[in-house]
Formats: sequence, C-alpha cells, structure tokens
Amino acid sequence: MSQFTVSGRFKSRDGFAEFETTIDAENENVAREHALSQLGSQHGLKRTEIELEEVSQ
Repeated sequence: MSQFTVSGRFKSRDGFAEFETTIDAENENVAREHALSQLGSQHGLKRTEIELEEVSQ
C-alpha cells in the first residue's frame, strides 16, 4: 500500500474550510473514496459538499 496526501476544502458554517489528510490506499481512486468517506462521516457532509483539489503520492 502507498500513502497518498489528499487536500481540498469542504462546506462549513463559516464558508469553506480547507483540509489535508494522509491516507494509506492501493491507488489514487481508492484514496479519493476513503477521503470522501472519512470527511463525510466526521463532519456530517455529503459528497457534493466536499471538493477534492489534489491527490498526490
């Protein structure tokens, strides 16, 4: 497994909040899915409220 750094922003009460997280995943697509899943779960967000800007290894 590789480590991917996923960054972007999500909708919050005060506009948009930026984030950056590191995820262990098999490939870039799996890293995107895990990031969307984690942020949605932690902050009660829908996938449409999360904007992923960059996924790098």
